[in-house]
Amino acid sequence: MPGRLDLKQLEQLIRKGEVDTVLTVFPDTFGRLMGKRVVGSYFLDHVADDGVHACIYLFTVDMEMEPLPGFKLTSWERGYGDMKMVPDPATIRLIPWLPKTALVFCDVYTEEGEPIEEAPRWMLKRQIARAASMGYLVKTAAELELYCFKDSFEAVRAKRHHDLTPVSGYLEDYHILQTSKEEPLIRAIRNGMEGADVPVETSKGEWGRGQEEINLRYAEALEMADRTVLYKHGAKEIAHLQGCAVTFMAKYDMAAAGSSFHLHSSLWDKAGRKPLFATTGRGGRTGTPLFGQWLAGQMAMTRELAYFYAPSVNSYKRYQAGSFAPTRIAAGWDNRTCGFRLCGEGAGFRVENRIPGADANPYLAFAATIAAGLHGIASRLKPPKLYEGNAYVDATLPQVPKTLREAIAELERSKVARAAFGDRVVDHYLHTARLEQQAFDQVVTDWELARYFERI
Repeated sequence: MPGRLDLKQLEQLIRKGEVDTVLTVFPDTFGRLMGKRVVGSYFLDHVADDGVHACIYLFTVDMEMEPLPGFKLTSWERGYGDMKMVPDPATIRLIPWLPKTALVFCDVYTEEGEPIEEAPRWMLKRQIARAASMGYLVKTAAELELYCFKDSFEAVRAKRHHDLTPVSGYLEDYHILQTSKEEPLIRAIRNGMEGADVPVETSKGEWGRGQEEINLRYAEALEMADRTVLYKHGAKEIAHLQGCAVTFMAKYDMAAAGSSFHLHSSLWDKAGRKPLFATTGRGGRTGTPLFGQWLAGQMAMTRELAYFYAPSVNSYKRYQAGSFAPTRIAAGWDNRTCGFRLCGEGAGFRVENRIPGADANPYLAFAATIAAGLHGIASRLKPPKLYEGNAYVDATLPQVPKTLREAIAELERSKVARAAFGDRVVDHYLHTARLEQQAFDQVVTDWELARYFERI
């Protein structure tokens, strides 16, 4: 059966008993899929047209699902009322690793029918609309790295996340022998994604023990965000079904390589047929003037929008020199020491933003990318000189923020972010980030106990 379905095809499968459950989902602040499992016949009779309700508090909780104070969107004082999840019928697809199950992405609205602007999918749609108003269509791609473990998720928790067993005992970058050992899981993920209409290009071993990279095919930005979040979610479900675990943490172990989310972007004409970045001849490596402005905007806004690429305390521990994660804001042709890498040719000419970690929410990362690029175009920013050499050791280059606290301060002062997203949205995410930093600041870590318990 095809992975992508229209509503009529879904109805036929439900009537024939081949689908009995429809997952109605939306991405939350952290990029997790939230929603409800709806009985197939009920979806057709009620939800497809009218939507389904969920508690609006889902945008004001932390990773532990604890309701947090101080949000303007909702609160205990406002009663934590409902919001409406309205299915986007263009996103219906089968989920082949779950029996008789389909999935549809939803957009969320207030009970009065107004879009909830703080919702990540709306944030991205607003930036896509801004680009369209200027005559551009944005295409993106995601390369996400992850670590795979022989332990199940339950065993990982029982071990308190220590002494885990990666699926490989050695670094496996491009290794075919080792990745053959991992193939039962990775093949299931690749084929599962293909079956759910999340097209995959390749998978390969990465520069870590048990680290893999699975590359998705590029697409228009909203479609790519939907694909990416479904891939992250699905990889975990498929791993669970095989009794093992995966993680998309940016840095699960300081002795191991971090996991990146290499974010590729390019502009096309409004019809999506003509690429607008590539040049021919001797200038082919620098791109068109439009590309130069797009790249300059990305670089100019790296620090101010860093939170949307690196949303947790852990995110910033990935930025280590000599680790293939960037520490400096520079752009170079096919240079993996730089935060921005120019690559491809012809229609494939693009910029790869190497700053996001695998823990980033794809909708927020893509929204930040578009906002930054449009700022560069609107301001006619001068293209940067392409960097040659080892950016890690060049102290004259500006740095990627080193901590979540530093990223919060940068977002607080950003006039460009407020102009692009609006005060209400920026304040919502600033509050989320401050609460995350506060939660970490109050924890006594294993590092502190080992360092101070006996000897202080």
